[in-house]
Amino acid sequence: MNIIFKEIRIVNPEQNLDGIFDLFIKDGYIHSLAPSNSINDTDSTIFPGKDLVAMPGFFDMHVHLREPGFEYKEDIFSGCAAAANGGFTGVCCMPNTKPVIDNVSVVELIRKKSQNLPVDVKISATITQGSEGKLLSPFYELDESGVVMFTDDGNCVASAEVMKRAFNYASTKKLLLAQHCEEHSMTESFSVNEGIMSSSLGLKGYPSVAEDIIVQRDILLNEYSGNNPYHVSHISTKNSVKMIREAKSNGLNVTCEVTPHHFCLNEELLSSYDTNYKINPPLRTKEDIQEILEGLKDGTIDCIASDHAPHALHEKEVEFEKAPYGIVGLETTIGLTFTYLYHTNILSLNEIIKKLSTNPRKILRLEPIIIKEGNQANLTIINPEEEWIVDKKQFKSKSKNTPFNGFKLKGKPKYIINNCQLIDSSL
Repeated sequence: MNIIFKEIRIVNPEQNLDGIFDLFIKDGYIHSLAPSNSINDTDSTIFPGKDLVAMPGFFDMHVHLREPGFEYKEDIFSGCAAAANGGFTGVCCMPNTKPVIDNVSVVELIRKKSQNLPVDVKISATITQGSEGKLLSPFYELDESGVVMFTDDGNCVASAEVMKRAFNYASTKKLLLAQHCEEHSMTESFSVNEGIMSSSLGLKGYPSVAEDIIVQRDILLNEYSGNNPYHVSHISTKNSVKMIREAKSNGLNVTCEVTPHHFCLNEELLSSYDTNYKINPPLRTKEDIQEILEGLKDGTIDCIASDHAPHALHEKEVEFEKAPYGIVGLETTIGLTFTYLYHTNILSLNEIIKKLSTNPRKILRLEPIIIKEGNQANLTIINPEEEWIVDKKQFKSKSKNTPFNGFKLKGKPKYIINNCQLIDSSL
């Protein structure tokens, strides 16, 4: 693979790098990074870099690849194809598979199937065996196998005592615990956010306080247990943002993520009864979104993650109450982020790179990406000004359950380069 991007802007805030270069990639490695129009190689494929920006490869730390057990929704190959198409060079897969990822055998299965793909697959395992909230998974053994995070995602660890034991167990090696924060006793069979919309639609609601309770509980438990690395998944409420902001100001080791659908969609859209708006946690209020945007701006929210949750068509095309939670997101996250955050001047390009590349890798303790001669190329390349219409028919994911079909976005993934492969986005 010998390619040259002529006059491409290259940005990496971790290196204080921002300039126009000729980028020569040979056999998957950065061979030359030179002033524009200074590299010529007749044996290389030339790409015009005008209007393009190359950045350290984006990483989505919250993805459901569905394999093993639910391959009719997604599998490792199709999920990674969707990630590459959407501009990501790495993902962390969630453990709510069948069987769940709570032992080394399942970890090895996923690792074997994800070899030689253009997208790096990192693996999370459950906090509790079977994701049942009772007995802890073998943390040390799973850590030795390469697991980067522990979470019962899809479920919350309901017992405070079990979660305290998990913090204590993890603290000896500073293992990362992540929580799907939901007080299940308050959310059974919910469909939407509890409030005006749940009342008007006649659907069971999920009160925002059910998320807040667990966020506060875990912050207190973590402080009590020695301030271990703790990550809050897909926050959706204004109070969650405020509590995490306060915890950080007090020196606690707490990080968090938000999904694009939680910063650009609100509960009022549910009046259509479109099951592609049914997610967990549910779409919240405009007031919640406003605080989330403040949290993104002031750094309270560390990452943007898709919570890519594929479901088959027949599963979503049912009555609202019977439909599963979740939407696909790998192929819309970058476009939504640039449209709703960059082009509205909420986040700068450097801040977006931190939330989509630098910070997820730091939280998961992965090697940072340094763009320099001699290093293997791991790059996301986008056109931040290109407008496009979301067309789910162009998705590489097996599933098409998106509420964003037909949305006009500004900021389009164009290529990824990783593992000696160049992937051209078809979006």
